[in-house]
This record gives sequence, structure tokens and C-alpha cells, in this order.
Amino acid sequence: MRSCILAFCAALAVPTPVTAQTQGIQHGVRPQRLVIRNATVVDGNGTPARGPFDIVIEGNRIVELMQLDPVALRRGGARRPDGDVQIDATGKYVLPGLINAHAHLQSNRSGRSLGGYDYVLKLWLANGITSVREVGPESDTGIVRLRNESAAGTIVAPRLFAYPMLNQRPTPRNAAEARARIRHFKEIGADGVKFTGVERDVMEAALDEAHKLSLRVAHHVGVEETNAWDDIAFGATSIEHWYGIPDAAILDLRQHFPSDYNYLNETDRFRWAGRLWREADPARLDSVLTAMVRANVAWVPTMDIYEASRDLQRAQNQPWFKDYLHPSLEWYFRPDPANHGSYFIGWSTTDEVYWKENYRIWMAALREFERKGGVIGCGDDAGFIYQMYGYGLIREMELHAEAGFLPLKIIEHCTGNGAKILGQETQLGRLRAGWLADVIVVDGNPLEDLKVLYAGGTTALRDGEAVQTNGVEWVIKDGIPYSGPQLLGEVKAIVDAARAGQ
Repeated sequence: MRSCILAFCAALAVPTPVTAQTQGIQHGVRPQRLVIRNATVVDGNGTPARGPFDIVIEGNRIVELMQLDPVALRRGGARRPDGDVQIDATGKYVLPGLINAHAHLQSNRSGRSLGGYDYVLKLWLANGITSVREVGPESDTGIVRLRNESAAGTIVAPRLFAYPMLNQRPTPRNAAEARARIRHFKEIGADGVKFTGVERDVMEAALDEAHKLSLRVAHHVGVEETNAWDDIAFGATSIEHWYGIPDAAILDLRQHFPSDYNYLNETDRFRWAGRLWREADPARLDSVLTAMVRANVAWVPTMDIYEASRDLQRAQNQPWFKDYLHPSLEWYFRPDPANHGSYFIGWSTTDEVYWKENYRIWMAALREFERKGGVIGCGDDAGFIYQMYGYGLIREMELHAEAGFLPLKIIEHCTGNGAKILGQETQLGRLRAGWLADVIVVDGNPLEDLKVLYAGGTTALRDGEAVQTNGVEWVIKDGIPYSGPQLLGEVKAIVDAARAGQ
């Protein structure tokens, strides 16, 4: 008996290497049967990492997660699923594809072309984003067409969900016009609607019609007639950013603006937005958050998009700008009253200090919202304010960490919770048999360092040497595998060509 135990211990002490090899994969071509081998899995439901698994994908569905016996693997006797086409995930982490719940697909910035949509779509994929809720497209019918092309696999793109804007011109002026606009969106095949700058009676009618037609609603609340209490009363799906939540908790019912404040002057608008959270009454804010949870109003905070307000120098010098910042986007970011979000004219240390406080209070409110049972999603709102598509979402995850959320919970925010906000929680946002095959293979451990998710990876210490990781090494969207480094190389080629043609 003792010798048997010693033999077992020896087998554990000197394991036989498990060999696997990535083979048969064609970038952008869906195989009939794909196996991801030796994966350490982080699911989108907040549970700890588990592994090793062999994950079997047939067509566009996950059909099996086979848990492997480490002892049997070492002895070479483990049962393994067949798969001529396979990805070796030994030493890597496998997650559900990330869900960007607040994004904009843009083909130009400030009248300067981005050369079509490939730049944005490939940056999203390269950063592990396999689903995008597109809020406020350049063209309603255009985004529906692109969504359908993505679903058919005829373009290189994440899964798209089309949310056209209610208040685009001609802006609905009354309840009847609001209902007609919602019916139009349903007719063209939209998945939902985005509201912003809407009067209360128009909002009530539009939301009522949206509920009747099973269209979800994302509400970007501005400094306007409505606030979070209206989202609670009328049943919005989610509040975007954070406007409307502290506003609803101010005892005087309106922020204390200076007498010369002009909301349409964006330097004014964002300067004083940085002082909004400090005016919210804590007890009333608690009531707002509780009511949001009870009414199932989710929250997509997009903390990344305002970060320049608290640290402009950092925002202007992000490392991926060197190789991947398109010149049209660079031009748009420059301070210019004509460009939305380019408001850094006379931006001061005082402004940054107020915004730092704003973030502290905002982050505490997010923690309390989730503690009460609220659903928090992830969105980057990129294309504005020094945030690049895809990179902004990974930075958003880092800011969730700064807010005090654990990495497992942050991944849930950006996968399983995103699926709930989309109404897709029975087929997206999880690594589970029967779910759609939206999967990412990460060269590193995101539970230790979220930076490994950035396209292009990060510098890590491995076996005593500094190495550059590959970031999201493989992006599998709807069963179609894409090489993360190849996508990033294609983005660089787009940027190089645009810079050469300036």
C-alpha cells in the first residue's frame, strides 16, 4: 500500500507533459468542429476559474465542456474529444466573448473618413469584444444591414445589436410622433432604441410603445426634464453613463449652476458635471438606487469615457496611439467646440480635482447599486474624448477594479450581465453547452492582471524573462475563429495607409 502511495506521489511530482498543438485553424473560417484544449475557464457568472477543460464547438454552438482528469492526463490515458481543428490553450485563460453594451460604429470623425467600418470592427474584435450594442448609429438601416451581414458571417465583425436614436431629426414632438418613430424602428428590424434629450410625455409614450413591441431601451439621461425616477416609473432597460441618477437625488431638484452656465457650451457642461455627484443627498441617492433595482433598471456607467476629465495628460498619451490611432480620430480628439466631447479648452487642475471627487462618489454608488442587487454592464462609448474602440472597454474594466469590484465580478459585468441587458442571457455571456460560441483565448491570467486583455497584450515576467504577451490570442465569434494578432496587424495596416495619405 505504501509503495502504491509513493508511486502516485511520484507521478504527481514528475508529471508527463500534456502535449497539444494549434492546428487546422483558418483565420475567419468557421470549422465544422473545433476543440479548445487544456483551457482554464472563467465563466461569465462570477464563479472561480476552473480547469483544465476541452471545449468542443460545433458550427456556432458550444456542445461540450469536458473536464479533464489531471492524473489521467499525466499518465496519457485521459479520454479526449476528437477534433482535427484545435486551439492549444495550455497555460491560457478562456472567457466568454466580451460584450460592449454602449458603443458607436463610425465611418468618419469630423467629416474625415475612417475608410469604412473595418477599422472600428477589427479593433473591437482584437480586444476580445464579440457582441456590441450599437447606440446611435450613423444610419439606422445601415446598422441593421451590417448586423445581418455579421450574423451571416460575410463581414469580419462582432455580433451587432442595433439601437437607433429616438430623438434624431425630425425629433418627435409629441406622444403620437414618438409612438410612430418606435413603430418605424420595429419595422426596419431594430433590436432596441436609445433615448437622449427627451421630454417626459414623449419618453412615457415611446417607452410604452417600445414595451408593446418588445424593444429594449437604453437611456442616456442628459441635464433635462427627465431623470432616473422617470426611467424607474416608465421601465427603461438601462441608464447609460450616470446623468440622471445623482440629479434625481438632489434635494433642490436641480444642480446649482452658475448664472452664466450654458449647457450647449461643452466646456461649461462637463466642467459642472464634475461637481454633480457632490450635490446628491446620500439618503435620497440610496432611495434612487433601491428603486432602480426593484424596477430592473440596469446601469452601464462607461467610466472610461470621462477619464480625461480627471487626468487629461494620461488620456492624451495612451500607448496604443502610436500604432493604432487613426489620423481622422486623432484630429477629432483635438480641443474644438465643433466636435462633441472635445471640450478641453482652459481645462484646469481645479476641474481635474473636482472630477477625481466625482469618480470617488460615483464608484461608491456603483458598489452600493450592485450590493442591492443591481445589474451593471460594460460599455466604452469610444470614438470620443481620447478613447479608442475596444481599448476603451478594457480600460472600463480596469476602472471597475478601481471602483472596488473583484476581477471575477468585473468579467461578469462584461459578459453575463451584458447578455442580460441585451435580453440574450440564455445564449450569450457564458461558457456553457448549448450557448452560442462566442469565446476568447487569453495569453495570460486576467484575474491577476486585466491588462492582458488589451489588444497587443502587455509585458509580463515569465521564467525570469520579460516577454510581450499576445493579449487576446484567439477571438471566436459565432464559431468563427480570428487571430487577435492578425486582426491587430490589419488595423495597423489601415492606420499606416491613412497616415501615408495625409
